[in-house]
Amino acid sequence: MPDSELIVHQIAPVFAADSRVLLLGSLPSPKSRAQGFYYGHPQNRFWPTLAAVLSVPPPEPADIEAKRRLLLEHRLALWDVLASCLITGAADSSISQPQPNDIAGLLQQTQIHAVFCTGAKAHSLYQSLCLPQTGLPAHRLPSTSPANRRYSNQQLIEEYQKILSYLN
Repeated sequence: MPDSELIVHQIAPVFAADSRVLLLGSLPSPKSRAQGFYYGHPQNRFWPTLAAVLSVPPPEPADIEAKRRLLLEHRLALWDVLASCLITGAADSSISQPQPNDIAGLLQQTQIHAVFCTGAKAHSLYQSLCLPQTGLPAHRLPSTSPANRRYSNQQLIEEYQKILSYLN
């Protein structure tokens, strides 16, 4: 079994002053860190799911600027719960020594009034590490990871549609 490594979050959050909804993962995967942007694994279903929910064409996998525009044009913010942790590969279940990002500080710069976590681990980490500072409970969405096949593409879209009522 590979050893855990210390990962320090290097990808800046995506947000604007008019952002209304914050989507939070746990920590960028190795593929995302290599690409320098969120949900960079080619089989991750985050971008196609989000595009379907917003009724827009999905951005090309390598087009980071299109992904950023997609978020900002729809008043979405995107970041991760953790600033650093020990982790083995991309296995959220192996996370130890988690240190949170300053989610409360980001919220103060925006109009965000809803937080959605993209997976059980992100939600658990947010509840224990961030909720005491933010006071804003998070909704849990299913993971779009290629490892999570319990949800069909259509089921993911239906779950992620919950964000729409908070964007108006």
